[in-house]
Amino acid sequence: MRYIPPVPSTPEDWSTRHSVLATAQRTAALINALVSDHPDPADVAAVLRAYGETDPIDLSPHDVTAMRTAAARLRKVFAAEDTDAAASALNRLLREHTGPLRLSSHDGTTPWHPHLDRSDDAPWDEWFLASSCMALTVLVWDRQRPPGGTCASLGCDNVYVTQGSGPPRRYCSRRCATRERVAAHRRAHTAREPG
Repeated sequence: MRYIPPVPSTPEDWSTRHSVLATAQRTAALINALVSDHPDPADVAAVLRAYGETDPIDLSPHDVTAMRTAAARLRKVFAAEDTDAAASALNRLLREHTGPLRLSSHDGTTPWHPHLDRSDDAPWDEWFLASSCMALTVLVWDRQRPPGGTCASLGCDNVYVTQGSGPPRRYCSRRCATRERVAAHRRAHTAREPG
């Protein structure tokens, strides 16, 4: 059974669920969900719901294909080697794929919040790319470093959002980090065995 979060009841709940960090995490989750050649629209909709989007979420295969294109563009921000490369990738996306900054309350149904898509009725891919650019831009601005990275584990294509300070993160999850540690241990053990 998939987790479906409750609909926020106050403007504060809504703002927390749609914070810059939550939006960046949603971006990473969508990029990861859209990496396969033929992602299931129901799985993509489940990610949207998990990050606070409310029903109805009607995604067609065409919507998902267009969102895959947006995800591929956004992946370049996560793959950036340094802050300058991340900022350059974001500037290119902002210049080529977003509208002017505007505020929307979706006709009074939500608290006021910024949008970079061209209208409240923008297609899913445009909304995904624009809202993601907004969040990732704020993270680069606020932290003065890339907003995330690409998992260093062999065979994993996932991206992740960097949180907090400390040593640079290299893996998308503890599972990937553990798998790589175990593989390195086995390689070291095999190299030490007399042959």
